[in-house]
Amino acid sequence: MTVSVFDMQSLQHLWSTDELRAIFSEENRVQKWLDFEAALAAAQAELGIIPAAAAQEIAAAAKVQNIDLAKMSAEIRRIKHSLVPALKQLQAACSRENGEWVHYGATTQDVVDTGVALQLKEFHAVVIRDLQAVGRELARLATAHRDTPMAGRTHGVQALPITFGHKCALWLDELGRHHERLVQAAPRVLVGMLAGAVGSQASLGEQAEQLERLMLDKLGLGTPAISWAPARDRFTEYTLLLAMVGSTLSKIGNELFNMQRNEFGEVEEGFSEGKLGSSTMPHKRNPTSAENLAGLSRPLRYNAAMMVEGMVQEGERDGIAWKMEWKALPECCLIAGAMLFQARNLLAGLKVNADVMAANLDKMRGYLLSERVMLELSERVGKQTAHEWIYEASMHGITSKLSFADAMRQHKGLGELLTEAEIQDLTDPAAYLGQCGTSVDRVVAQQQAWLQG
Repeated sequence: MTVSVFDMQSLQHLWSTDELRAIFSEENRVQKWLDFEAALAAAQAELGIIPAAAAQEIAAAAKVQNIDLAKMSAEIRRIKHSLVPALKQLQAACSRENGEWVHYGATTQDVVDTGVALQLKEFHAVVIRDLQAVGRELARLATAHRDTPMAGRTHGVQALPITFGHKCALWLDELGRHHERLVQAAPRVLVGMLAGAVGSQASLGEQAEQLERLMLDKLGLGTPAISWAPARDRFTEYTLLLAMVGSTLSKIGNELFNMQRNEFGEVEEGFSEGKLGSSTMPHKRNPTSAENLAGLSRPLRYNAAMMVEGMVQEGERDGIAWKMEWKALPECCLIAGAMLFQARNLLAGLKVNADVMAANLDKMRGYLLSERVMLELSERVGKQTAHEWIYEASMHGITSKLSFADAMRQHKGLGELLTEAEIQDLTDPAAYLGQCGTSVDRVVAQQQAWLQG
């Protein structure tokens, strides 16, 4: 029986991917605990703390296939401890003598937190890969539509002309900063721990520092300067970065959702055979991919907020705050990863309707070029006079349902000052795109290094 959207066969594709569910599955979670125990034993054997034969046997037995998860779960419920039942089964999989050396000197939080760091290490590789894939799609769209004019909108209404490529380049530039943040955060986040019960490493003896480093080197994780059991900023930083990535992707999804409204019709998401929009309206082609992308960042942000709450810890270990991470952190990863996967597919299949974008530019009948005309005329009559004349012409024209060109023709000052050719040129949206094309070129060139990996 499944109750979570991450596990329901009918819904899980909207919230996660097969690859991500495997990373955060119970099987992989337990395997990471076992990887910790194997690395600990191996490091202890190298330092002469435990027999080499014990380390070898522990490593051979440290496979999730040797753990009866149902039995482990039942025992967890019985004894109210999350790790010991798994350790008991690992011990039982070894000879009596060698099994005694399992988990020697470590504590539960060492194992669980290091296990999470190992899961995040796997996840981080997926996120970087998929972020690059999304970035490449945006670079492609930015380049292809470098000079495709469309209405730039502020406060929800048309403002000035831009290009669709410029919009995509802006998104790409933002994703590039997210990539930089994630890369920079990795050394701080992908860190394990062998600190003991209260972080003092008292149970690990004089070789504690060397042992911790040796063990974590074997796991491919960083070594902390001191226990981070009650310092939850590492995982919290990562989830907050994922929330930022999700917010950017949500913005893209929401923008593409709105651009698909029938009244705009500027883009269309890919349509696959059999895709159904409504149980009662057969004609509908709903923007389901864009709306799902726009919506997923909400639970992602709330889970990230829960991680922030978890930073408020008591003493040297706080189970109340710590255990919240067991829900919030995997869900942040699953949702963020799903968003990247879906964003790449949405952008790859996106159809850009350049003719509709051009038609929408004409809906304002030239008035969105008022800034251009004002700046052009400022050198002739002064900025304030130019603003006043264009304001007068615009208010009269809008009230009288005239085009901007006709409104200028009918205005005494403007009609005398401007030639017909100038009026035509000054009301051409494609002639007032500023540095859109140059900006696209610059951004796409700057982002190539991380896009190619």
